[in-house]
Amino acid sequence: VPMGVLSCMKYLMFIFNVLVFAGGTCLAGLGVWVAVDPAGFQGIVATRAVLSAGAWLLLVVGITLSLLGFLGCCGALRRSRPLLLL
Repeated sequence: VPMGVLSCMKYLMFIFNVLVFAGGTCLAGLGVWVAVDPAGFQGIVATRAVLSAGAWLLLVVGITLSLLGFLGCCGALRRSRPLLLL
């Protein structure tokens, strides 16, 4: 396999993992906003238990995606197979 192809794959994996990290951070931020903001979503969330659980679910999924995206970025830069497989 030519070296240019491997270098391109490395940077494409890095960019994809940065996007996953950014998406996870946005989801976590949205989950915190829905769970904490008393003026915005709190009236809706307080009346429906499903939306309250959804806020915590957004928070957990966002943190998980951020962690996986960060580990993927580290794995792509270091060419670490265990980190990429995680």
